[in-house]
Amino acid sequence: MLDNIKILFRQGKQYIPDVTKAELPGIFRGRPEISNETIDTAALIDLCPTGAIDLNPVSIDLGKCTFCGECAFSFPSKVKFTKDYKIAANQREDLIIKAGETEAITLNPDLIRKEIAKYFSGSLKLRQVSAGGDNSCELELNACGNVNFDMGRFGIEFVASPRHADGIVITGPITENMAVPLQICYDAVPDPKIIILAGTDAISGGIFSDSPALNRTFLSKYKIDLYVPGNPIHPLTFINGVMDLIKKRK
Repeated sequence: MLDNIKILFRQGKQYIPDVTKAELPGIFRGRPEISNETIDTAALIDLCPTGAIDLNPVSIDLGKCTFCGECAFSFPSKVKFTKDYKIAANQREDLIIKAGETEAITLNPDLIRKEIAKYFSGSLKLRQVSAGGDNSCELELNACGNVNFDMGRFGIEFVASPRHADGIVITGPITENMAVPLQICYDAVPDPKIIILAGTDAISGGIFSDSPALNRTFLSKYKIDLYVPGNPIHPLTFINGVMDLIKKRK
């Protein structure tokens, strides 16, 4: 007991007390804001490696964005990335940020299935599936349970078996070799179950979207309950998105 008190005195609290009001490091890029300033839009679009930037009006699709920041570097008066990490959504079109929009992204409560809050608000167990991921989002999901973010205090945890899970979290663009294992994992989760896409690769395929090595037919068969953008995702983005999905708020 005395040793624990000494550690607390010397190091302070190691966890983030309020995940809704956390201070983020300077390198993090959150929700972008696009001004109405006139620029060479053709040059802006050519910068994007995944075609996330569109015209009429100028917009950035966070489901495709790699958050490389090249658009903000080249056109700082047009595009800037904020520190807003609450960028998860439960409908795909809400990930498209248009010029002049400054509103925060929120989940549409009408699209949240009633059984999700009914069964999972007190406890949510998730099985993570790396469907051809590069291990970046996987590392960040692992960090969700460390002493800093401590997702487990909200009753949200990852489990080893899909039979013990309430839903799956997909990372990676879903390669051909992972299409069948992903389906097997999903089928093993008991109903009702949820699907969460974590990261740009999972949401759109990212830089691999046109690759013949992908098989993303799984996503066309089921309703996606939560989109968590990022390349990689930030633990706070994932935690806040899931908490809003299961309506676990004070």
